[in-house]
Amino acid sequence: MGLDEALITRSIVEKFAEDFVELVETDVVVVGAGPAGITAAKYLSKSGVKVVVFERNLYVGGGIWGGGILFPKIVVQEEAKHILDEVDVNLTKISNGMYVADSVEVVSKFTASAINAGAKIMVGFNVEDVVIRGLGKDLKICGVVVNWSAVEKAGFHVDPVAIKSKVVVDATGHDAEIVKIVTKKIPEVKLPTLDGRIVGEKPMWVEVGETDVVKNTCEVLPGLFITGMVVSTVFGSPRMGPIFGGMFLSGKKVAELILKKLGKT
Repeated sequence: MGLDEALITRSIVEKFAEDFVELVETDVVVVGAGPAGITAAKYLSKSGVKVVVFERNLYVGGGIWGGGILFPKIVVQEEAKHILDEVDVNLTKISNGMYVADSVEVVSKFTASAINAGAKIMVGFNVEDVVIRGLGKDLKICGVVVNWSAVEKAGFHVDPVAIKSKVVVDATGHDAEIVKIVTKKIPEVKLPTLDGRIVGEKPMWVEVGETDVVKNTCEVLPGLFITGMVVSTVFGSPRMGPIFGGMFLSGKKVAELILKKLGKT
């Protein structure tokens, strides 16, 4: 068997370029490959929506991997069990309608299910801005601006490129990075919170936090949806710790809202 170095390089570059060009215009951009983002990507892709997930790290899964205090186990409640059942995650039942799952298994199976459904997951990409059309009441978020995470970390001055989409999903976790970018650059925008601004995540209260993260999952600005811990930060809900049912339910809900917006239901 003849192994050729140039062929290996050419194959990697050509295939990546082919994939990336195909993603320059897409239906949905999900920013963040944590539990909510991957769940949203899975359900959207299963419904025939063209989805790309941009993740700044070289790994997916967000905060699932470490479980609680580096013990690789997570808890999910009964309401979210069906979502994990769909991807054949092994669950151990405990009291009060809750289940324990292996965090590595959860990440692996959810990621595989999203990819198998057709989602593209691009790691090592930092989303540093959004693409807009209009201002004021005509404002619409219609894409993202990306660069390599390595460029950001190195502090190089290198211009990014734009990805156009019909919808953007902020699934960046506690930092709510995309919502913060928009509200910083366009301070006159009003979010659907009590004061129209990002409220900020509250201290831990599991029951309220798990309920609120699903209830408040929504489109915060035309073309910009939020899911997962972004919801808690934007609306000022309590944090939850290593129980992830709300993340999966929020990811599924945001997918359903987007499908309705795109006329896919």
